[in-house]
Amino acid sequence: MPKKTKLSKTSSQSWGGKSSKSQNPSFSTAGKMALSRARAVVSSSLLTNLLHSTTSRPFSTSSNAFDSLSQSTTPAEAYQIFKLDPSSHIGSCMPLSMMRIGTFIHNIEMNPGQGGKLVRAAGTSAKILKEPKANRHVLIRLPSGKEKLIDTRCRATVGTVSNPGHGAKKLRKAGQSRWLGRRPVVRGVAMNPVDHPHGGGEGRSKSSGSHGKGSRTPWGKPTKGGYKTGPLKTKK
Repeated sequence: MPKKTKLSKTSSQSWGGKSSKSQNPSFSTAGKMALSRARAVVSSSLLTNLLHSTTSRPFSTSSNAFDSLSQSTTPAEAYQIFKLDPSSHIGSCMPLSMMRIGTFIHNIEMNPGQGGKLVRAAGTSAKILKEPKANRHVLIRLPSGKEKLIDTRCRATVGTVSNPGHGAKKLRKAGQSRWLGRRPVVRGVAMNPVDHPHGGGEGRSKSSGSHGKGSRTPWGKPTKGGYKTGPLKTKK
């Protein structure tokens, strides 16, 4: 009975077969290091182009900065340079004078060096309405819709606060609100007259029974009508 002959690698390749190396192509360690070096060189060159393209200020704050860069460079290079601008990066913290119009910001200072005071709740953001040029103040629209003038030397963070679904979260039971440190609130009209000025009366009485004093605090001071509760300011 004739013996079966084994085909060599050269014969299998001559018949159109592929070797194991061609079936599983992979870069060597030296190739990966060369590729990372090339990417680093390209990013550094784009950064130097950005720094040399700006003359008066380190970072451009005009709304058409991308158009001005695209005239001198290719669209791909202009887009990469525009991405390297810190004023367009989410999470960058800088003075308002270095930001562009229409930027969404949060954690805004009210006085220079005071620390963030405004727009810090979950999912909130403010918007710059006017270009922060040589003016001392910049106009910002707060989440409530109110517009406020803030010093351009104040710092803020670019972007929106995380966790936007915090307000839509529902508590599963009453004990979960106690875990958060919230204690129960009892209405004044449900109390007795000795416990609250709203207490007493027959049924649901909003006028404190027969007294007719209107809305009051638990200590008897009016809560409406512009009643002044603060100390008087003396003129110097």
